[in-house]
Amino acid sequence: MELNGTVSIVTGGNGGLGQRICHALAAAGSKVAVVYAASREQGEQFAEQLRDSGTEAQAFQCDVSDPAQVQDLVSQVEDRLGGIDILINDAAYNKMIAFDDLDGLTYEEWNKILAINLTGPMLTTKAVAPGMRKRGRGRIVNISSVAGLAPSGSSIAYAVSKAGLNHLTRCMAVGLAPEVLVNCVAPGHLEGTRATANLDPKFSKAAQQGALLKRSADKDDIADQVVAFCRTDSTTGQTLVIDSGRFFH
Repeated sequence: MELNGTVSIVTGGNGGLGQRICHALAAAGSKVAVVYAASREQGEQFAEQLRDSGTEAQAFQCDVSDPAQVQDLVSQVEDRLGGIDILINDAAYNKMIAFDDLDGLTYEEWNKILAINLTGPMLTTKAVAPGMRKRGRGRIVNISSVAGLAPSGSSIAYAVSKAGLNHLTRCMAVGLAPEVLVNCVAPGHLEGTRATANLDPKFSKAAQQGALLKRSADKDDIADQVVAFCRTDSTTGQTLVIDSGRFFH
């Protein structure tokens, strides 16, 4: 799909990885809706940076786990930027809870992690799908994690949420074909993100040392792959790992 002139929604767009994705889509010629959950000032400032670089961009607040807010987000983006061609589900939440700390894995934390990391992408996908189908084209890219491919990560809830997101990618690819292509990128350990900031430093160091390349995954590599998935006309239902060589499947 030609990206010049398209409209992209990036949830978590003002985060460490989200900003890189927004920049990559903007460089490809897409208008960008930067979606933030609570940090309005940061979201507005980043959207202004994109505009200063020549990109048509706007910031939008949305709790992706709230169906009404998601529907309102889609309506606002369509009104202000145009019909939505691309959805990037990057919004996520994690909290460091050791796998053997079942008491620490409270009902509240479980629900919050699953609501943002899995229910959120389901709601946003459902909200943009009718317009994409009507226009006869659309690309959806989910941002997962290698924690969804093996029992690892910051908590059981986080790992399960990302495993669910990987399978949601496959199921939505089936449900939305042939007009809408749905793919997924599963990063390994990243530096400079909110999720990383919530990790124990020892966990982060072990993740880096456990990779064949002995370093974190590169955020720009991930952003470039997101753009590649938006351009593809023949790939759907796939999850691609970018983790400096930790997990093989």
